[in-house]
Order: sequence, then C-alpha cells, then structure tokens
Amino acid sequence: MKVILKQEVEKLGKPGDIVTVKDGYARNYLLPRGLAVPATPGNLRAIEEEKKLAELRANREKRAAEKLAEKLNSVSVTATVSVGEEDKIFGAVTSQTIAELLKEKGYDIDRRKIHLEEPIKALGIYDVPIKLHPEVEAKVKVWVVRE
Repeated sequence: MKVILKQEVEKLGKPGDIVTVKDGYARNYLLPRGLAVPATPGNLRAIEEEKKLAELRANREKRAAEKLAEKLNSVSVTATVSVGEEDKIFGAVTSQTIAELLKEKGYDIDRRKIHLEEPIKALGIYDVPIKLHPEVEAKVKVWVVRE
C-alpha cells in the first residue's frame, strides 16, 4: 500500500515522502496514529500544496532573519559590571544579560538564540553570535566595562 507520511517515521521517511508499506502496517499503525494518509490523487495534490506553502513560509522567515541580521551586525551593547581587585568581575555576563541589553535597544531576541560557549567573565570587547535562522547568523558586539 502506498502512503504519504505526515510526520517523520524512523527508518521510513520524512513528512511528504510517498512510501510503499505492507497493508497491515499502514492500516494498524500508520493510519490510526495519524502518521500517514493513503496516497490517493486528492491527498497527493494536498501534500504538494502544503509543500509549496511551507517553502514560501520558510523563504519569508529566512528573508526576515537576514534583514534582522543586517541590523544586529551594526548593534553594540554595553554591559557594566562591578569588578574587584585585578579587574576580576563579580558574576558573569550570560546570554540572558545580553538578551536584556538587546531588549533595551528594541530587539526582542530569545536568550536561547544567543550562542555563548561559556559566560563572559572578563572585561573586554566580544563578538557574540546570534543564530536567527538555521542558515542566518548575526554577530553583536558586547562591551564588558567596569561600573
């Protein structure tokens, strides 16, 4: 029986793939769980339409991420921290801190998109990568200065 996968099924395929499976596997497992639909001409047309819409949506999201990346590449934020002897800072500058500083500048970036290998624990200037889209990355300049 030919079916069109609606979700990823391990060792079978990705959403939108047309696969041939045994009738019992399709009737008893794939179809009742909503993992696939029968490969009828109507369902094939519907899946093709969904693929086109998903591609358009992905392109729109990528373009928006590229525009935001252009803006963010020219942005720099300043984190003022209290320091002790020998310029050793108390605490650290984390992705949460950078997200709050960007929010003050008008950019609402989720802290999970800010990729710090480890929190910043020294004074200086850092280029911090922000993953806006799987294919788009921006760099924000972070100045860590004493209070």
